[in-house]
Amino acid sequence: MANLRVLKKEIDYRLEGFVFDCEMAIYFQPSKEEAVVALMEKAVALRNALYAKAMNPTEPHNASLVRKYYAAFRRDMEASFGGLFEELSALNEAK
Repeated sequence: MANLRVLKKEIDYRLEGFVFDCEMAIYFQPSKEEAVVALMEKAVALRNALYAKAMNPTEPHNASLVRKYYAAFRRDMEASFGGLFEELSALNEAK
């Protein structure tokens, strides 16, 4: 991990991408606005949880464990945002 500031920017970048896709989904399918807004709220809650998790590694004084912690954190972050994108895609596919 480069540093905490870069990690937080990456979390925000992923959130911005998801929110943009949600706004496009609302634009093209206004009938699904409530469901898409619920997904956006879920994404913001995920962002807040990831920030809290990023700021509090389990063992901050052991460099090896910190590296492993942040590697697992990145995998978890990618999977979490990937799951949100999949939910949005499934919502858009439904008629």
